[in-house]
Amino acid sequence: MRALYTKREVLIPMRDGVRLHTAIYTPRESRTPFPILLRRTPYSCRPYGAEAFPETPGPNDLFTGAGYAFAIQDVRGAYLSEGEFVDMRPHVPVKDSAADVDESTDAYDTIDWLVANVAGNNGRVGMWGISYPGFYAAAGMIDAHPALKAVSPQAPIADWWFDDFHHHGALFLPHAFLFLDSFGRPRPRPTTERGRRRDWGSADGYSFFLRAGVADLGREHFGGEVRFWDELMAHPEYDAFWQARNLLPHLERVAPAVLTVGGWYDAEDLYGPLKIYEHVERGNPEVWNALVMGPWAHGGWARSDGDALGQARFGEQTAAFFRNEIEKPFFDHHLLGAIDPELPEAYAFDTGANAWERFDAWPPRDSAPRVLALGADGALSLAQAAPVGGEIARFVSDPAKPVPHTSAITLGMNREYMTEDQRFAARRPDVAVFTSPPLEQDVALVGPLRAMLRVSTDATDADWIVKLVDVHPDAAPDPTDPPLVAGQRMGGYQRLVRGEVMPGRFRRGYERAVPHEPGVVDEVAFELWDVLHTFRRGHRIQVQVQSTWFPLVAANPQVFLPNPWESQPADRRAATHTIHAGSRLEISVLEAR
Repeated sequence: MRALYTKREVLIPMRDGVRLHTAIYTPRESRTPFPILLRRTPYSCRPYGAEAFPETPGPNDLFTGAGYAFAIQDVRGAYLSEGEFVDMRPHVPVKDSAADVDESTDAYDTIDWLVANVAGNNGRVGMWGISYPGFYAAAGMIDAHPALKAVSPQAPIADWWFDDFHHHGALFLPHAFLFLDSFGRPRPRPTTERGRRRDWGSADGYSFFLRAGVADLGREHFGGEVRFWDELMAHPEYDAFWQARNLLPHLERVAPAVLTVGGWYDAEDLYGPLKIYEHVERGNPEVWNALVMGPWAHGGWARSDGDALGQARFGEQTAAFFRNEIEKPFFDHHLLGAIDPELPEAYAFDTGANAWERFDAWPPRDSAPRVLALGADGALSLAQAAPVGGEIARFVSDPAKPVPHTSAITLGMNREYMTEDQRFAARRPDVAVFTSPPLEQDVALVGPLRAMLRVSTDATDADWIVKLVDVHPDAAPDPTDPPLVAGQRMGGYQRLVRGEVMPGRFRRGYERAVPHEPGVVDEVAFELWDVLHTFRRGHRIQVQVQSTWFPLVAANPQVFLPNPWESQPADRRAATHTIHAGSRLEISVLEAR
């Protein structure tokens, strides 16, 4: 790196006078003007110091020495930048003065300074980032600087009611608690240091999180220091606090080319990339806008080979394909003037057929609506509709003995749970299982999934978890490259394809929680987000329904409380939940091409 680039660190002034620390890497030798790739991050632009260089300052090593300059910036209030850090800083749609700042204006002012002060640049800038930096990339393309020509939000946060710590308002407990323990602590002054994850004295998250109430965890371990945790606890409904942190309504004045990237197995930010692509497409029909969805966990396209996740095998190095055939050609075309790679509107990996597919729209136009109808005695059928009727399944859910989300012993949210064998859950009496006969032909599910449950309960509150599972034949052979770990078998593998949770308290809307009325049949409908997965001939399709998923999702006490996060272990009540005919998973089936 040192032989290829010169480095300088500067404080770039924003319109309100706050200065943001930025590390700039420019090519030592460049015969032609170069573009600038910008990444804005709350996670530090380290290493600090004019003589300290990262392994690569760009999205991956393909960009090193390839005719780019790079700028990496600590966002407002983070590390060495001035100002106050605000989590998911709300967008200001109307700006009446220099004091009206947001992540869009900070990106604009940064780009304005870079093109004017980095000698040798060609007047073209790109932005990219993964996860939180993906949010900053997405925010930076709103009312963008004219020099910003290409943006790639990757695993971007879009709306924290559905991304990361919340899923439909349910709290993803270990992710929120462990992340905020290090990231969420205040910075009293500009610093190059970061919070350190502590040793909790346990590797067993199931036991660790079961012992305490949610709010008690923060009171005991954070002591009011972690502001965002306290805000999480204070806003259990989708009120003005969360609505202000929804970026999607503001994606209407986007000018750069956009390549949004996500992973089918991203437990943190699956909603974000799908919805950002959708809203850019809807609000900016004239803009070049494309979506990439691969078989990856969070950031797996940049941090792995992408050939496997847990027990699932994908048959190729999918991440290398993305980096070589999609990401680099995208930026090269829009920033360097390279040949148009003619990328499709949507590049998506079929996680059942193990193949990349190109589509001219997402969701694809050549798909037909169907339902997976839940039936009596554990039956599941692919049909046009699901007839309404009486009880088809009943189970007792006890939040004091919740269904684990993984068979692994782990403190946090292990990424492999997204493809994990679900036999450990299906064998429990508090999980209702519905399975189709072996398929006589391939069935490719594509696009959004929507659960529509008809349920009743003797409780006043409940969570409803729906999982879509691919059941492999009993005689399925084990792979040899790479081999499975001890105890895993492909024969009968119940591979999780998609799972989501919906708090019943929000079945009438997220803005105001309402209790269940004991004994009354009600509808609970919610999105499980998109898939592209072919269930192969001889496999079976399975749907599992349960009411706990612990500790991934904070246990619902099953007693309606205005603020469920204030519940104590003593509040937890076992309850009987009943599923009624008419319950279904609404799907789209890809027609043969």
